Amino acid sequence: MKKRYAQIIILFLVLILAALPASPIAVQAAGPEAMEVHFIDVGQGDATLITCGGHSMLIDAGDDSKGTAIQSYLMKQDVEKLDYLVLTHPDSDHIGGAPVIITKFDIDQVFMSDFTKDNSTYEKLIQALDYRRLPYETPKAGSLYSLGDATVTILGPVKTYDNPNDSSIVVSIRHGNNRFLFTGDATEAAEEDLLDSGTDLSADVYHVGHHGSRTSTSDRFFQAVSPSEAVISCGEDNAYGHPHAQTLNTFRIHGVRVYRTDEDGTIVATSDGDEILFRTPPSETWKPGEPTQSNGRVSLQITYVLNTNTHKFHRPTCSSVGTIKEKNRADTTDSRDQVIGQGYVPCKNCHP
Repeated sequence: MKKRYAQIIILFLVLILAALPASPIAVQAAGPEAMEVHFIDVGQGDATLITCGGHSMLIDAGDDSKGTAIQSYLMKQDVEKLDYLVLTHPDSDHIGGAPVIITKFDIDQVFMSDFTKDNSTYEKLIQALDYRRLPYETPKAGSLYSLGDATVTILGPVKTYDNPNDSSIVVSIRHGNNRFLFTGDATEAAEEDLLDSGTDLSADVYHVGHHGSRTSTSDRFFQAVSPSEAVISCGEDNAYGHPHAQTLNTFRIHGVRVYRTDEDGTIVATSDGDEILFRTPPSETWKPGEPTQSNGRVSLQITYVLNTNTHKFHRPTCSSVGTIKEKNRADTTDSRDQVIGQGYVPCKNCHP
């Protein structure tokens, strides 16, 4: 009889507990694991490490003098393997350090631009991939990948280009409510194609295209991204004058906080899914890489004048320069090969 009473009491207690509301702690959904984005200081070049929940991605790897430094940095962050190595395009300041990373770390997937180059830097990259028997692919726009609790979306390129910069792989990373955008060295031409494709380019943090060059971050593109923070990877006193005043002015006018590797070294941002915290304060100098005169006006040693509308370039003394509308004119100190690499064609009058 006592045993039966005990069974009745246990049954009664079970019914009472079942009727009670669930504990708030038990039903509360756990938030996403923290994600860290390390904009590694590699001088005039790009290398960004993203970690989330024990998973890692490296976007670009600086030039060939930075491979060992990037390896050391990854090891200090306890990175033992990479889920993804993304080489946005084959310029030496983006792929030069990749052979070291490929030979020193296990890598699950390698993403590369479909633009190839016939030079020793690119050849060493392919040799390293062959040595590790690592296949590589060019991901299609719209492809989705996971990185821990983060979602990686390939946004571009959306077309095939005849220059490496516009062939850059464009990556968006969403972590909870936060978004980061990486565009490699894509110039205004590729930006326009991205805009026309209708893809969502909005981001809280924008890794500024082409190291802050005026050839990227067009007004229309900036409006679509609408970032709160912008990170510029460039080298101190670099020969290209990056970042250009035009790009910095865009950020300053719109109240965007700017972080720069040439001023602060490596920059780290942490996302908890709702907030993004930077470990260093934003830049307050607004100093362009271009030389300035004492009166504050930018003084450039102009090599060519670009028409961003017709995509032609001219000698500064060309008679056609005077007919270029101010909104379509851009002065550059880049070399002829660099200008052509950005998609511009020489004027048939001045033959630059």
